[in-house]
Amino acid sequence: MTANLHGRDRAAWAAAAAALSIEGRSFIDGRLVDAASGRTFERISPIDGRVIAKIARGEAADVDAAVASARTAFERGDWRRTAPKERKRVLLRFAELIRGDLERLALLETLDVGKPILNSVNVDVPFAADCIAYYAEFADKLYDEVAPTAGNELALVRREPLGVIGAIVPWNYPLIISAWKLGPALLAGNSVVLKPAEQSSLSAIRLAELAFEAGLPPGVLNVVTGYGEEAGKPLALHPDVDMISFTGSTEVGKLMMRYAGESNMKRVALECGGKSPHVVMADADIEAAASGIAWGIYYNMGETCHAGSRVMVHESVRGKLIAAIEKVAATITLGHPFDPATQMGALIDQGHMQRVLGYIDSGVGEGARVAFGGRRAFEATGGYYVEATVLDDVTPSMRVAREEIFGPVLVVSPFKTEAEALAMANDSIYGLAAAVWTADMNVAHRMSNALRGGTVWVNTYDRSSLATPFGGFKQSGFGRDRSPHAIDKYVDFKTIWTAYK
Repeated sequence: MTANLHGRDRAAWAAAAAALSIEGRSFIDGRLVDAASGRTFERISPIDGRVIAKIARGEAADVDAAVASARTAFERGDWRRTAPKERKRVLLRFAELIRGDLERLALLETLDVGKPILNSVNVDVPFAADCIAYYAEFADKLYDEVAPTAGNELALVRREPLGVIGAIVPWNYPLIISAWKLGPALLAGNSVVLKPAEQSSLSAIRLAELAFEAGLPPGVLNVVTGYGEEAGKPLALHPDVDMISFTGSTEVGKLMMRYAGESNMKRVALECGGKSPHVVMADADIEAAASGIAWGIYYNMGETCHAGSRVMVHESVRGKLIAAIEKVAATITLGHPFDPATQMGALIDQGHMQRVLGYIDSGVGEGARVAFGGRRAFEATGGYYVEATVLDDVTPSMRVAREEIFGPVLVVSPFKTEAEALAMANDSIYGLAAAVWTADMNVAHRMSNALRGGTVWVNTYDRSSLATPFGGFKQSGFGRDRSPHAIDKYVDFKTIWTAYK
């Protein structure tokens, strides 16, 4: 199937999209349902500005129904009491159904969020399936513990599922980030209410259908669509939700913490914003650095939380690096997302496109220089496209150096000394990721130890694996997705202490 999909041209992908039946209802208690109010909202595709679906406009009543279904399923034990081997079988079946639904899921993802279709085919759908399968394999391999005690006592340390998980996911990688949360949460035996961003509801609804088809009992996975204020907030405030797992902006992440305190002190795990720095030393391989930097900011149109959006470069190689980045950027094709040659697609919506362009204007207004790019593209299509952009002569106090732009905009600042570079790189409220480029391994070790980021790459960027944890320091949040470490946030540890004669 994959080879066949790779062979399609733009017209074939457009025809497949036109023939697609798109579902916009929420999924609660094993069924597709309209919003309790009957209201919907229009989803406008960023590709061309046209309406592609009407989505159920879920509100507090719909959240109540989904949470009640999830709680009933949890207390009934339909899933949490399932034998580990059976839980593994269902989750592996879920992963296989995702792989088998590659075309539909890829089309939904690209139509909804504007990413290149071959990214959806090669990355987003397969990675989501791999994530579910990865956690499925832990089902019959996780052991509880026996603590060391006196000879006539026995202390067991057991993992128990938390209960009802509210998972709130963003629009930049809807499938992948949903899988990051669903995999460990379901493995642990929890029930989940998934709230997708209003800009990216389509693949979440389809995931719920596939999970149910795989054998997940009704109520174990529910999806409530709608706006953040109308559906996400009630979910975060709900007194019968035991945990909120949130990925999104730092601003909304802070609201999640407040809502938890105002309700039932539910647990909160946050993966929030980023302003990730590259530090390029004078002895760096400039061509390698330019490639890593360009792809690290322009992939997915810069709509990536750990995008390497700041470059601190030694003043002696600054011009050479910018020229090399421009050369790489020229090979990254901006175009229609259904064109197989496209590597940069559309930004998520018109408001976000205007926000990105506004940051470029702000940078120029504060004294930065547009080295290349900086303009809207393909305006006649009705879609929301922005050129790959570099702003040079950026000082650390500028808005573009401090605030998350979340678009294809790279800012460049020179430095003279290693200490200056480190201070500039760490001078941020964020701490999601960072990179250092150098031929000197002493410098590499010093810098990677000193950079404040959840992931630090050395002479590469955006390399990852399900085996490594992902998350940040400072206001990039806390808690980790991916790896075995993600499992522990979805469980409670219970000690059972027995004394005997």
